Amino acid sequence: MSTHGTERGTGPGTDQDWERRVAALWERFDAHDPADFRERIAELAAERPEDDAAALFERGAAHDSTGLPEEAVDLYRRALDRGLTGLRRRRAVIQLASSLRNLGRPDRSVELLTAERDIPADRLDDGERALAGAVDAFLALALADTGRDREAASLALGALAPLLPRYNRSLAHYARALLTAPDGS
Repeated sequence: MSTHGTERGTGPGTDQDWERRVAALWERFDAHDPADFRERIAELAAERPEDDAAALFERGAAHDSTGLPEEAVDLYRRALDRGLTGLRRRRAVIQLASSLRNLGRPDRSVELLTAERDIPADRLDDGERALAGAVDAFLALALADTGRDREAASLALGALAPLLPRYNRSLAHYARALLTAPDGS
């Protein structure tokens, strides 16, 4: 992780300290009204350089989580353009795609999430791989919004299959079969 002008470590003014304070604020999300939460995130973001990708992402997520997806879209795009990496990058893609879908742009959401889904697992870290199901779930929503219901159901059921205590193989098989079976069967 880049230090963005701060020292590495755990003391005040370090990346780890900033990350800890951001995480602590998110843990208390429900204790704040939306405007207050966005303001507190903005204060933390202001501690970083203006074009800091992580700070832009956190501001985007705060706007998104408090009902302002239009503002979030711009912040997510800026964070990605500034080279956001790792788990935050994957979260930004998922959240950007979800916001675009909610704003009536499901085709763009499908494009983003399909590209994200196509990244080989060996190019992702453990945290990014852990969000594979989220990529599939939000892609399924976007596919449904574009009228591609069978693909959406197949994707959602395929993502669910490994989580079941039984019937994993059967459900995975039936999920794949949705893509080849004629409609109405």
